[in-house]
Amino acid sequence: MDSSRPAAPAAPNGPVPAPLPATLAETYWQAAWRGIKGQCPRCGEAKLFAKWLKPVERCPACGQDWTHARADDIPAYVAILVVGHLLAPLIILLAGDLEMSAFATAAIILPLATVIIVGGLQPTKGAVIALQWWLGMMGFKRERRSAAE
Repeated sequence: MDSSRPAAPAAPNGPVPAPLPATLAETYWQAAWRGIKGQCPRCGEAKLFAKWLKPVERCPACGQDWTHARADDIPAYVAILVVGHLLAPLIILLAGDLEMSAFATAAIILPLATVIIVGGLQPTKGAVIALQWWLGMMGFKRERRSAAE
């Protein structure tokens, strides 16, 4: 070991937080929109997801640690709620007004419901992660720019 260099001081409470990026989200809606698009809610400059529903461990642009994110079942609940509200009028139209058979109605509704649910999971999870970060939940640090900045 080289004794001429002093050892780096240890961070008292874990890793040193990343500095605020110039593109820090100003509002929750901005952070949520970034999450919906699959971008880092904090900086908007990098991908939020490494895989379809797995967030990256750390944002390569701003250094935000996303391992705290726990969306759990909320994206699935939201997707089911949205699909139910979107498809209920269509089911009533097909089965009721058009008197389509149950098999024909199911042949239209089930694939459509599947596509909408699967397509909505990642954007919903991005918005939930953005909400957790914005509110400082689940181990995230609540970050806002001061008026002086």
